[in-house]
Amino acid sequence: MLVDTGFGSCDVMEPRQRLSSFFIAFNNIQFEQRLTAIEQVRGLGFRPEDVRHIVLTHLDFDHAGGLDDFPDAQVHVLQREMDAARSTKSFLGHRRYRHKQWDGVHNWQFYEPGGEHWFDFQAVRELRGLPPEILLIPLTGHTHGHAGVALQTDSGWLLHAGDAYFYREEVGQSERHCTPGLRFYQRMMEVDRTARLANQHRLWTLSMERKDEVTLFCSHDAKELERMRERPAQ
Repeated sequence: MLVDTGFGSCDVMEPRQRLSSFFIAFNNIQFEQRLTAIEQVRGLGFRPEDVRHIVLTHLDFDHAGGLDDFPDAQVHVLQREMDAARSTKSFLGHRRYRHKQWDGVHNWQFYEPGGEHWFDFQAVRELRGLPPEILLIPLTGHTHGHAGVALQTDSGWLLHAGDAYFYREEVGQSERHCTPGLRFYQRMMEVDRTARLANQHRLWTLSMERKDEVTLFCSHDAKELERMRERPAQ
């Protein structure tokens, strides 16, 4: 199973055919084939066809670009995220959702938020074809169908919070902090400020009150990536 796919091989080879020129320039994106999910999977000793499931936090261009590289995988996402991606007409919405990245997917698995509870969050526990230790946690705000992915391990829970926060100091310490640039980007990309800030606060509370039970990390913090790579394999 993969959580998100980042940019894919086609994005690297033909970025301006697949992505918005606005975001390529605004984010100063550096395209490198070695950083794609398919090359990371190969580097771990697996074949692309070994990836049977992809769970998406959301459908933004920098999270779903590699779906083409795993054509046989089931792709799991909240139904509301797909609805938003298909119906958006805003300037940013048209540029953040790139249909070319996922129009070829033929095995979608859609879910409604709700169901059981996980700590103080709603959780979708029964992801089709996946074990009950993997949960989809609705975390709306960044997008309408944004979600985190929780995984139960022998040493506690891991929570991939996607883009629900962007900077490591937004969780896990008494005084929350975010760099000005990332704070601006989060506000620029949000679709529901009230929900985004409420979910960030809930994640901060979880990180403080359940830090011995849950390890949080997000999509875009390089220091968090280094820390997670240092953890023993589960």
